[in-house]
Amino acid sequence: MFFIATNFPMPFDPALQPLAATEARVLATLMEKARTVPDSYPMTLNGLVTGCNQKTSRDPVMQLSEAEVQEALDALRHRALVFETSGGRAARWEHNAQRVLAVPDQSAALLGLLMLRGPQTAGELRINAERWHRFADISSVEAFLEELRDRPADKGGPLVVLLPRAPGAREARWAHLLCGPQAAAAQAEAMASASAASASHTAPREAELIARIEALEARVQALEARLPAA
Repeated sequence: MFFIATNFPMPFDPALQPLAATEARVLATLMEKARTVPDSYPMTLNGLVTGCNQKTSRDPVMQLSEAEVQEALDALRHRALVFETSGGRAARWEHNAQRVLAVPDQSAALLGLLMLRGPQTAGELRINAERWHRFADISSVEAFLEELRDRPADKGGPLVVLLPRAPGAREARWAHLLCGPQAAAAQAEAMASASAASASHTAPREAELIARIEALEARVQALEARLPAA
């Protein structure tokens, strides 16, 4: 037997009740496994620890202990975002995110991916969502992202934000707000710093390459000048 809260005193507002990074990882892992490996869902604590600590499809990569995952589960259960089911030899866990956040299936998939993989462009989200939900095109992804961004205050406010385009980037990336606006701002700052650092390393290499090409062209011209005229 298990119990799911049916009445929430107020809409989930990430600005007032931001999730910790570990809570977001646990919640998103449950959301992912429910879609990609339904035979292993609901999840045991041990399976959830393994899923949270995957080295693929995770940004950042974490190394959470059982105690940390259990603490995150307890905090999420307090907000009705997860619940425990009994049956079998071990307790198992399910997420209740879509119902608590009052978002459609497509939006829940995008939120889960943003929590697991960090800021992404709409195109990246469409590709990464292939096993979660098949979006017809990038426009449909953008439509659901805009709906999450424009979530009204009476429903808890925005759940995603479009970050400023990082220097050198072709497109702007979206970030989730479930860990609060400060966390999203920190992600944007980190991306900008990484882009600037990459650009500073790339510029000298480009200058060196241009110089080598120019020197090669000069040698070719000198050799051509020494050849007898046809």
